[in-house]
Amino acid sequence: MEQKKEDIFDRLMHLPGLRIFEKFYKKNKEVLLYLLFGGLTTIVSIGTFAWFNVGMHMNELIANVISWIFAVTFAYVTNKIWVFQSQTTCFRDLCMEIGKFFGGRLATLGVEELILFVFISLMHWNSILVKLIAQVVIVILNYIISKIFVFKEKK
Repeated sequence: MEQKKEDIFDRLMHLPGLRIFEKFYKKNKEVLLYLLFGGLTTIVSIGTFAWFNVGMHMNELIANVISWIFAVTFAYVTNKIWVFQSQTTCFRDLCMEIGKFFGGRLATLGVEELILFVFISLMHWNSILVKLIAQVVIVILNYIISKIFVFKEKK
């Protein structure tokens, strides 16, 4: 397996004061970066959801689909570049990777839509609270899907 080149996060670990974390970072880099970008993706998702659902009084299920488009696009770019450092060699491979990524995210969108429908539409819980709780479940499922099916290491 070829050595992956150093990225901005690797270089940050060389800064004084951060060097003490470098060994831990190197050992857990993928998970740490996934949590960082998963957190940022969650902010994108909840922010756009709140904007459309609360700010624009849009139905929660429709607002969720729109927020999903923003969040998944952001997640794909960050996961490809920094988390899994995926190298696609041709356009076909890129299309396959994007298809698997969005397909996996579409599956977890179904899970999220079900959670929102049950707890917001049927039980009338606070929409932002339910969205936040659902995001925890979704981040975990998305990591598993990405690690096993989308960005699996090529032998």
